[in-house]
Amino acid sequence: MEPATTIRSTIEDYIRKQGYTLQYFADISGVNAGTLSAIIKGTRPIAMAQLDLITQGMNLEEGYFYETYGAECFVESAPHWRRLEPFLQRCAELDKLDCIQRVIQQVTDDRSYISELFEMAEGMLERGQQKAARMLYECVAECEKYQHSERLALCQYRIFTLSLGQNQHDNLRAAVHFEPYINRLDEERQLDAIRELANMYGSLCYWDKVLHLAGELLQRVKCLEQYKNKKKGMYYNRLSKHPMFSYKYYAYLMMATVCGERKEYEKALEYTALYSDIVIEDPTPEDQNFIKRFKDWAEVNTYLYKLMIGDKNALNSYLDFIEINENETLLGLVKVIEAANQNNFNIDQVLRRFDLFIYKVLNKLSYQNSYSIMIKNDHYIKFLGELALYELSRERYQEGFRHLLNCLVVAKKVNDDSTLIYCVSLFEEYRNQASESTESQYKSIIKEVYDRYDKKSSVGTNAV
Repeated sequence: MEPATTIRSTIEDYIRKQGYTLQYFADISGVNAGTLSAIIKGTRPIAMAQLDLITQGMNLEEGYFYETYGAECFVESAPHWRRLEPFLQRCAELDKLDCIQRVIQQVTDDRSYISELFEMAEGMLERGQQKAARMLYECVAECEKYQHSERLALCQYRIFTLSLGQNQHDNLRAAVHFEPYINRLDEERQLDAIRELANMYGSLCYWDKVLHLAGELLQRVKCLEQYKNKKKGMYYNRLSKHPMFSYKYYAYLMMATVCGERKEYEKALEYTALYSDIVIEDPTPEDQNFIKRFKDWAEVNTYLYKLMIGDKNALNSYLDFIEINENETLLGLVKVIEAANQNNFNIDQVLRRFDLFIYKVLNKLSYQNSYSIMIKNDHYIKFLGELALYELSRERYQEGFRHLLNCLVVAKKVNDDSTLIYCVSLFEEYRNQASESTESQYKSIIKEVYDRYDKKSSVGTNAV
C-alpha cells in the first residue's frame, strides 16, 4: 500500500504550485524531462542520483526524501541491490543512520544480500564512516549468528573495535562478547585482535589477563613465523596490520609492562632487553620503523624501571626522553610521580620543568568518544591520582585535594571503579586536613556515584 504522500506526488505538487512547466523544472534540476515525466507517472523508479538532483532543484536539504525513499523502495516493495547500495552509501555520507537502520532491518530477510552488506561495511570502515559500518556489521552478524564462519568472526572483531570508547564497563562488555570469536579469525588477524584485547584489558588494569594474552600472542606469532619460513619464496598476502616480527616483540613489551605494574622491576628489565636490539634479515622501511620504535621504547623503559627501583640517576635521561617525545610525556610524568611517591623523591623541580605541559593537561583535555582518548583519559586519571598523593604527602593540602576531586570526577565519568576506591581511601586518609568547602564537594561527587549504583544495590549514602 502506498503512503498517502509519495515522492512522486510531492514533486508533482511542487511543480504545480510553483507554476513551472515540466521542461523548466527539468532544466533547473538537471533531470531529463522525459525521465522526470516517467518518474511522476510512476512508470520509472527514481535513481539516487536523480533523487538528489530533484531535491536540490526543489531547494530542499540533502537527503530530505531519504526516509520516504527507503520506505517506498525497500520496505513496501522488493529491494534490488543496484538501488539499495547507492542509497545506503548516501545515507552513510549524510549520517542518516536512522534511514539505514530501518532499511536493513527489512532487507535482511533476503540472505542473498549478506555478502554485499559485509563488503559495503568494509568499504565504509575504510572511508571512516564508522557508525554506518557498525550497523551493517551488526546486521550481518545477527543474520549469521548460528554460523561458524570467518565472516561472522570478522564482523564481531569489527564491532568490538568500533565499540571501544570512554566507558570502561562498556569496553569490558564488548571484550567479553568478542573474545570467543578470536579463534575463528584468520590466523594473522588473530594477532591484531589479541593485541587490541590486551591493550583494552591493560587500560582496565587487568594485568593477569594482559599477561595471558601476551603469552597467547607470542605462541601464535612463533607458529606463524615457522609456517612463513616453510613457504619462503612464495607469494604472501599479509592480512595483519603490522609486520609479523613486531607482534613477538610487542608480546615482550606487554610482559614487561605487566611486571612493571606488579612492581617486579628486575623482571621487567629482563623482558625489556628482549626487544631492545632487534635484528631481522633484509628489513623493509616499515620494518626499520618498527625496529626503531621498539628500540626507543626499550631505552625509555629501561630508564623507567631503574627509576622505579629507586635509581634516581636515571631520572634526567628519562625526563629528556619524554620531553622530546610528546606522545610519551603524560604517561612519563605519571611514572615519575609514581616513582617519587614509592621512593620518597622530591620532584618539585620536575613539576616546574613541565609546568606549561601540566597546565595544558589540566585545563585543555578533550573528552572525545574514541578509544585512543579513553586511553589518554586513563593516563590523565592516574596522573591526577599520583599528583594528589604527592601534594598531600607534602602537606600541600589545597593543591592535593583539588587534584583528588578532579580525579574523582573523571573516574566517575568513565566508570573507573578502581580509581574511585583509590580516591575515597586517599581522601579518608587526609580527611582531617580537608576544608569545609572541599568536604562538601567530595560529598556531592560521592553522592552522584552512589546514586548511579543505587538501582543495582540497596547501598545508601550514609557512608559519605
